[in-house]
Amino acid sequence: MGLKAMGGVEKLRSSMSVTMSRSRMKLWMIRATTSVLLWTCIVQLTALGDLWGPRVLKGWPSCFLQDSSSSSSSSAAVNNAVTVPSVPPRVLPPKRVYKNNGYLMVSCNGGLNQMRAAICDMVAIARYLNVTLIVPELDKASFWADPSEFQDIFDVDHFITSLRDEVRILKELPPRLKRKMELGKVYSMPPISWSDISYYHNQILPLIWKHKVVHLNRTDARLANNGQPLELQKLRCRVNFSALRFTSQIEELGRRVINLLRQNGPFLVLHLRYEMDMLAFSGCTQGCNNEEVEELTKMRYAYPWWKEKIINSDLKRKDGLCPLTPEETALTLRALDIDPSIQIYIAAGEIYGGDRRMASLAKAYPKLVRKETLLEPSDLRFFQNHSSQMAALDYLVSLESDIFVPTYDGNMAKVVEGHRRFLGFKKTILLDRRLLVSLIDQYNSGSLSWDEFSSAVKDSHAERMGNPVKSASLSAMEL
Repeated sequence: MGLKAMGGVEKLRSSMSVTMSRSRMKLWMIRATTSVLLWTCIVQLTALGDLWGPRVLKGWPSCFLQDSSSSSSSSAAVNNAVTVPSVPPRVLPPKRVYKNNGYLMVSCNGGLNQMRAAICDMVAIARYLNVTLIVPELDKASFWADPSEFQDIFDVDHFITSLRDEVRILKELPPRLKRKMELGKVYSMPPISWSDISYYHNQILPLIWKHKVVHLNRTDARLANNGQPLELQKLRCRVNFSALRFTSQIEELGRRVINLLRQNGPFLVLHLRYEMDMLAFSGCTQGCNNEEVEELTKMRYAYPWWKEKIINSDLKRKDGLCPLTPEETALTLRALDIDPSIQIYIAAGEIYGGDRRMASLAKAYPKLVRKETLLEPSDLRFFQNHSSQMAALDYLVSLESDIFVPTYDGNMAKVVEGHRRFLGFKKTILLDRRLLVSLIDQYNSGSLSWDEFSSAVKDSHAERMGNPVKSASLSAMEL
């Protein structure tokens, strides 16, 4: 019996020993498998260190990145890993808290820079009236028939967020008011041109209180430039020079054009305002043949909102109210001793009269270029038939040029000149057209020699180079 009992105990011990051995084996296998998996993950992460290391392995022990016994190639790979600089989070201005008096919708009219100036005005008006501004609608029915929306030209999110400490801006009306607008129940009107800000407080604000939403159409030149509160003028400048940033696609293409120009040295941007619409609107026909004069006159009568129909071109030119012709521009640049070898970038649409009218300018300055000659057609295919987007490219190049010369004091000339002053009084030659046409006529008639003509042109423009000047009032377009 004792032997049997001892045999049973031995069997029990043997069974327990086998069970314990199996448990230890399972535990060892689990540990080994876990270790293999962990090291596999570490090896995979280390292998991806060149691409993701700075972000994925940030904060891991250095032994995971470089072992003292690793090969020289591994060390080089770690040492040459691309370092991605940390981008600080964007700090947005705090939202301005105010009692909302209602909503202001605006429809801008005209070309890019005319609409740009109107947007500056409307932001300032919305801020002054304590109303919510809806992202402005751009003109699609003008001579250029550009279908571009605000967000196709400007960075709409930057526009909204960068001004949030001044005015609340929405991309569209709240749903209830939007339905009201779709039913045509929104009060719409054109404001009075060149009005003082008090006009908007006394006349427009009560309408907003009454109707909740007021739509202002044809908003060009609707707020007076001078005699406005200083804070209002500063806000117009802030909108123009900071909030109205072009889309990334336009900015990128603009940089490409600027880089292509810079590769060949300094360049002058000539805003040659000698397109068909400008000549038809102004009635300026200097140098045009009879057929062209008739064509321009017909066009002027075809647009009912161009109020002036009967125009004496000669008298208007002598008063300095016409853009310089390409021929007059060539004489002026030569008289100012502009280097004949400088690149001249033509910031304009199609020049009326084409190569025939550009011949004298091209002869005097052979390095004439345009965005269409610097870029491939494929680069501009998305910009075709979008005149405002094309004008935005010219605007960017104009800002960065060594010299900017507008041949007419239109909207682009004024806005670019003001922006260049803001950027450090870059050289901008503001032509005295009234004096110039008189001097040019005297030179062409033989009354002045070339030296006399050139000296008179240089002397009269010595203080018209974009240098600082004393101003009685700060304007949104001119600092």
